Amino acid sequence: MYLDNPNMPPSVSSTGATVYAVIGPQFCAPHAVDLTLVKNVVTLSDTCFDVTDVNNNLVFKVKSNVVSLHDRIVIKDPQGNTIITLRHKTMTLHDRWQCFRGDSVKDKDLIFNVRRTFFVQHVAKLDVFLANNTDEKVCDYKVKGSFLERSATIYVGETDIITAAMKKHHTAGSILIGKDNFTISVSPNFDYGFAVAIVMILYELNHDD
Repeated sequence: MYLDNPNMPPSVSSTGATVYAVIGPQFCAPHAVDLTLVKNVVTLSDTCFDVTDVNNNLVFKVKSNVVSLHDRIVIKDPQGNTIITLRHKTMTLHDRWQCFRGDSVKDKDLIFNVRRTFFVQHVAKLDVFLANNTDEKVCDYKVKGSFLERSATIYVGETDIITAAMKKHHTAGSILIGKDNFTISVSPNFDYGFAVAIVMILYELNHDD
């Protein structure tokens, strides 16, 4: 029901906590969630990531295709079902990305828009607008990070409420093999599927720049 109205305000759980679901409430846990993104396949056209939890269980599979007319990122569940599709709109003023439900790229399935606020001195600022926030005067979420360090923090709107934080994760394997590893710490009752989507957009922006 929530996915039919992606601009629905935060809900309240049975414990009285505020739940911030964007992709869906099934991706909101009552406890903090730590995820690791590991690049494991690179071809001329595709880059693939595995997203795992602290117990090394597969949570999402991500496939990025950045050589098509519209760059796309697809996020799937462990069974291979597409959860969301991210599309890069080229030739736009603010370097915009859009997120859609499933395999769709239709307006009726739009969940949120992301646009770059500005880029200066390796610092990224992205504004996130949920689908029904069509005037885009006030963002629903804000992303602040460093392109140089490839780290970012996601906030609720213009507040100091942190939904998730991402940082580069160095391991012996990442140094020897050249893999790009990222860790994401997601706050309780926030959408970790949304956090993964934002990190992947930031990752592609890093490479574009």
